[in-house]
Amino acid sequence: MTIRPYTRKDTDAAADIWNTVVEDGIAFPQTDKIYGDEAVRFFESQSYTGIAEDETTGEIVGLYILHPNNVGRCGHICNTSYAVKAGVRGRHIGRQLVKDSLATSKKLGFRILQFNAVVATNETALHLYQTLGFTQLGRIPGGFLMKDGHYEDIIPHYIEL
Repeated sequence: MTIRPYTRKDTDAAADIWNTVVEDGIAFPQTDKIYGDEAVRFFESQSYTGIAEDETTGEIVGLYILHPNNVGRCGHICNTSYAVKAGVRGRHIGRQLVKDSLATSKKLGFRILQFNAVVATNETALHLYQTLGFTQLGRIPGGFLMKDGHYEDIIPHYIEL
């Protein structure tokens, strides 16, 4: 697998993967799917959008977006979101995406990577971030509205780059 910068030819496949996570309603805060020109604007507006591509098949199997978490005096802190195609989850693609985002964040001059809203029921992500050295910042009770209408806690994380 190769992780490379997003190009416009990736838009449909990347948006399909992104929209699946949005539709699942258990991880991303977004509620609206993105399509066409809106998806292009979304991916191109990030500081970086990384695309995970299967080298053998050329299939896009995941992506991440990276952008500042805040502005001005907190502009050195970035935030990322990761999405892996449903049919290929469990192959450690997420781990590779996170590791690539750490290197890219540092290259872009960020000093800290922060996750604002890791859903407490997302055990796979929690385990991954722990093994990569992220620090949990506490717990926000009921911070995430699940698709089924109930609220789950969120656990912010950070790592110094």
